[in-house]
Amino acid sequence: MSEMVHVIAVITTKPEMRTKVLEMFNANVPAVLAEDGCIEYGATIDVPDAGPFQTAYGEDTLVVIEKWASMAALMAHAVAPHMKAYGASTKDMLADRKIHIMKNTG
Repeated sequence: MSEMVHVIAVITTKPEMRTKVLEMFNANVPAVLAEDGCIEYGATIDVPDAGPFQTAYGEDTLVVIEKWASMAALMAHAVAPHMKAYGASTKDMLADRKIHIMKNTG
């Protein structure tokens, strides 16, 4: 049986580009959710005024939370035509991107 994987993608845009990147991201979400093995896929941003225990990412950062049925499903997602198109259309708007691929411990 294949092992489910979780992805936490921390994407920092160039100044004042987050809204445009989020618009393009959200337009791509239905295609991603339709992929085989996609369990969860969505962008998140800081909750304003969440209190002293929060470490905010900042106004130019979004965090994508993903859950995939297997590494094979994630790898297929990475090369899907709609992901290649999304990546090409947003690459000049990004300052940094860190992808963390995680698995359950139990």
